[in-house]
Amino acid sequence: MQRIPCPERDDWRQTAEQCGFDFYELDGERYWDERAYYAFTIAEIELGIEEPTGEIEQMCLELVERVLGDDALLRRLQIPEHVWPLLSDSWTRKDGSLYGRLDLSYQGGRMPAKLLEYNADTPTSIFEAAVFQWTWLEQAIERHIIPGRADQYNSIHERLIKRWRALGQGHRLHLTGLTEDAEDAATLAYLADTAAQAGLSTTVLDIADIGWRDDGGGFVDLDGGDMALAFKLYPWEWMFRDAFGAKLRDAPTRWVEPPWKAILSNKGILPLLWQLFEGHPNLLPAYFEDDPKAASLGPSFVRKPIYSREGANVSLVSDGVALSAQDGPYGAEGFIRQALAPLPDFGGVLPVIGSWLVSHTPCGLSIREDASPITGNRSRFLPHAIL
Repeated sequence: MQRIPCPERDDWRQTAEQCGFDFYELDGERYWDERAYYAFTIAEIELGIEEPTGEIEQMCLELVERVLGDDALLRRLQIPEHVWPLLSDSWTRKDGSLYGRLDLSYQGGRMPAKLLEYNADTPTSIFEAAVFQWTWLEQAIERHIIPGRADQYNSIHERLIKRWRALGQGHRLHLTGLTEDAEDAATLAYLADTAAQAGLSTTVLDIADIGWRDDGGGFVDLDGGDMALAFKLYPWEWMFRDAFGAKLRDAPTRWVEPPWKAILSNKGILPLLWQLFEGHPNLLPAYFEDDPKAASLGPSFVRKPIYSREGANVSLVSDGVALSAQDGPYGAEGFIRQALAPLPDFGGVLPVIGSWLVSHTPCGLSIREDASPITGNRSRFLPHAIL
């Protein structure tokens, strides 16, 4: 694993704008950064990232089965009791998942990747990972920026189309979220495009524009059309609190991601995974903060809210002192503590590996780097190549 400086394409901004990637800068700072790329060997990809990702996914699915069979674990994860039947019904029906992203600490070579967290419900940066870094690879080879033999671990786009075919089953697909957010809107537009390529008719609408049909019940769009199949870029824990949260079980809508994914998007799975698979080489010791065993981590650990997004309210504690912390609105439901997993340091920048799964199958990676050990919404996205 290397970080290799390289020239950037002189027209990359125009290329980004032409394909709808208009958030390549955030608050005047680069989000997309191709002045360097991360290079891997094929063994690092296959054995260091792909294989562990598949194994972690299987452990997570086993955990879902256990949690849904144990009321105490559901309470431990602070999942509201009124939605337990919704989650259980969804799991029993085998409601299908589209995608997810594991965030890993990976040093390269033979060092095992360590799971930092699972973005199982509303992962973003999918367009950058699936499309724009692939465009970079092709053009960087053409322009002799990188070696002609270079490749990329990336079948995300093709697998999304294939998965939509399986999930669609002839239904119109509604895609919803916070459309005023540029990144969310671009993510919804990209996923709508992949669904259209799979043969589905699509409608994109803001989450606030979803209505309810009293005669017969069910969610509807602005034209009064029934929402039989809906992708939501909106967290389940928010939906549970919203006004129509109480109607979720009464509606015939099939959601992507499915309700059972609310378990895996919870940071509480980190101590539960450690409890079930203690000592696994790809897991870090982790405990709920009120567990006496949390003291075994000593004075150095990462403190994470059970519910959190984009690194908000996460703090890195070293020798009892918070060295790095992100502000945010989370933490009321409680915290977990996780052992520190030092990120590789490439001259003051620290990368986190995003390992993507589509239909539970590992299929690509993305890299976010920052000077901070906590990856946040403004952390830069760099492309990668296999050399």
